[in-house]
Amino acid sequence: MLRIRLLGDMTVLRDGEPQALPPSRKTRALLAYLVATGRPQRRDRICSLLWDVPDDPRGALRWSLSKLRTVVDEPGGPPHILAHGDTVAFASEGVACDLHALRDVAGHGGGASLRAASSDHLRAVAGEDGGEFLEGLDLPAHPDFQAWCVALREDVRRQRMLLLKALVERLAPAAPEEALIYARRLVALDGFDAPARVALIHLLARLGRRDEAEQHCGSGLRLLREAGLPTAALERAAQDLRATTARFQHAEEANGQTAPGMERLAPPHPAPAVRQQIRFCRTTDDVRIAYAVSGQGRPLLKPGTWLTHLEHDWRSPVWHHWMRELSAGRSLVRYDQRGNGLSDWDVEDLSFEACQRDLAAVVEATGVRRFPMLGISQGCASAIAYAAENPERVTRLVLYGGYARGWAMRGNTAEIAIRKALSTLMLHGWGANTPAFRQSFTSLFIPDANPDQVHWFNELQRVTTSPQNAIRLTDMFGSIQVEALLPRIRVPTLVMHCTDDAVVPFEEGRRLATGISGARFVALPGRNHILLEDEPAWPQFLAELIPFLAEDES
Repeated sequence: MLRIRLLGDMTVLRDGEPQALPPSRKTRALLAYLVATGRPQRRDRICSLLWDVPDDPRGALRWSLSKLRTVVDEPGGPPHILAHGDTVAFASEGVACDLHALRDVAGHGGGASLRAASSDHLRAVAGEDGGEFLEGLDLPAHPDFQAWCVALREDVRRQRMLLLKALVERLAPAAPEEALIYARRLVALDGFDAPARVALIHLLARLGRRDEAEQHCGSGLRLLREAGLPTAALERAAQDLRATTARFQHAEEANGQTAPGMERLAPPHPAPAVRQQIRFCRTTDDVRIAYAVSGQGRPLLKPGTWLTHLEHDWRSPVWHHWMRELSAGRSLVRYDQRGNGLSDWDVEDLSFEACQRDLAAVVEATGVRRFPMLGISQGCASAIAYAAENPERVTRLVLYGGYARGWAMRGNTAEIAIRKALSTLMLHGWGANTPAFRQSFTSLFIPDANPDQVHWFNELQRVTTSPQNAIRLTDMFGSIQVEALLPRIRVPTLVMHCTDDAVVPFEEGRRLATGISGARFVALPGRNHILLEDEPAWPQFLAELIPFLAEDES
């Protein structure tokens, strides 16, 4: 089976295996043009699009076609590259293409095609959404090709909007949690679409996520007002949300009784008793970062990791006990790292250094001067780098489940193979209704989770980041190398690690403790990368953490 992806980074796969594309951008652009247009094209038209007049355009075209045949044509099979006389075409029979799949259900206004398609088919098409058309494959020196490409990108954007709206409308009545995934994507695609934002606000309110609903009301109204667009629909949604919140709070105060008609709004899991306040700041490279402060007292700063969502984590059975305990008697500061949660997803720079700018921006925005830091997983490397560069600000370090060298830097061939396989699974299954992928991913991070926790962690994949960002972040984590900074850490440091952690090997935790002078190391029993509330390692973790932080306050 030949599969061609034109949405996002151009990819050709044969039986699921990526094929090496020609390095020539024009040759790749030629394949995209033939596949996307789906009909024979005149040679002179192609030459004028992609080659300069002083060149030998027909010779360049013949050379490019010969290179493309080695990619898409299989020996002994029917050819896909067809050149007859003055025309060239791509034969698409037996070829799957994400652009064609989107067009089939949402092209020409959608309508009957969208209504006729099954929900599973719509989910599958939405799951193929890899990014904008021919992302990164621009040819600014060839304005006719560039104009065609820009026009097609706008067509793709409109078709995606129609597809996502259809999914939200179809799933909202019976599956609001799933509809929320597509509603968020819809607003991210066009923040000026008031009906899309209203639908998202209603879903969030229905699911009890009032803080995030209020954020979308405020940001949406500001955006529309600044653009001079009508705001009546969003203002009505804001009024409904305020009325709903007032009724819900009244019901909460009335001896725990739920007001009539409010059952749907009750949160599926209790939030910690303390409240969190979500705010936004901007980094030096103009990326918007969402951060939250919960509790009262001396600050505790948790560097960002991937797979976080400030609102979703707050009520999650995987994370809510962390929020409750870490906010008790202190002010917990945490944030969604770029590419995750409520922070900006569409970012050019997703490097480790860029993520350190997120941390610096949050520290500046909160105004905290001196503070201990709790690093979890990849957040340990961020905490180490920040403490090494800012020794006057960090008072203590707690490092749990972390590492100083990423998975690609450890030289473990088995681990590298697993990570690469995981990236392949992400490409196909991230955020989609793919049980095999979800089970593989979740069992790696929390193998001892109960069904409720598994469900929430599956949902976490959908709402925290995109498939493209998940792969970019995984690659970035692999390249982390901060071991040289360990001798520069001079503050009291507590390192904890589960003995059978399958995400970050136990040996990496010991290497951290060995490299930091005077660091205390605690081995915790268990194999969960994220400690769950009902496992023996959780109370042991707290028994070590709380006195260690209390010493900083004495």
